[in-house]
Amino acid sequence: MKIIPGEIKTALLHGYLLGAIAPRPICFASTIDEEGNPNLSPFSFFNVFGSKPPICIFSPARRVRDNSVKHSLENAISTKEVVINIVNYNIVQQMNLASCEYPKGVDEFKKAGFTPVKSDIVKPFRVKESPVQLECKVNQIIETGQDGGAGNLIICEVLCMHIDDAVLDEQGKIDPHKIDLVARMGADFYCRASGSAVFEVTKPNTQLGLGIDALPAHIRNSAILSGNNLGLLGNTATIPVVSEVLYDDRLTQILREYDNDENAKQAALHLYAKELLEAGQLEKAWQVLLSAS
Repeated sequence: MKIIPGEIKTALLHGYLLGAIAPRPICFASTIDEEGNPNLSPFSFFNVFGSKPPICIFSPARRVRDNSVKHSLENAISTKEVVINIVNYNIVQQMNLASCEYPKGVDEFKKAGFTPVKSDIVKPFRVKESPVQLECKVNQIIETGQDGGAGNLIICEVLCMHIDDAVLDEQGKIDPHKIDLVARMGADFYCRASGSAVFEVTKPNTQLGLGIDALPAHIRNSAILSGNNLGLLGNTATIPVVSEVLYDDRLTQILREYDNDENAKQAALHLYAKELLEAGQLEKAWQVLLSAS
């Protein structure tokens, strides 16, 4: 499929973009109008974009159907303040309810059953049930267009951050399983970022990985090892030295069983190395692969 924006309807393009660019974190933007009326609205066009100064951006897009703008945008323009409240699994259904387009002046805190908490620095209220709340000033608003579907980038500087102690680990850092975040997918789909959905990827080698292009040819061109497997190997600074100390019974059996069949031996070794890599045993996987040389 090939899509050229402008050649299909905006609503259809919107669906493809949101289905492809996902999962997206969700924030509750709490604002207040000039009369003091609170407003609460969720946005998945949202992320963090710096830490000095700490910057978050969310974007209330113009509605596709009638090109109208959201109350959150109007309030941000007039008061220049917002509280960004992070959405987790415990409040996802209430968040969904608050996304209803209630008339101006209707309090979404009450409609969705949330508890407003007075902020320390800004006027908009915080959401007590949210695990993290960011009091922000609005530094800039960038319009990306005037037609339905156009975004309005509300660039916010974090002035004060509130974190529920219940989501912290023993080192005082946010535990992904405790905070139990949710993210927006396309259409009506969401995902839950906890449990088996959370996995670790070691940061790139500070000594510079040797790269997939520098791997031995039989490894680089393997029909068994995946791109992820090769990426792990390529992140090693240097090709390790073969050490028979790391040989185990399975490796010894493979070398003995396929001693007269190099192709079968290489396939068996690559399969074993793949299992080791996916179990997080990089050093041992290297020894297995180098045994095929």
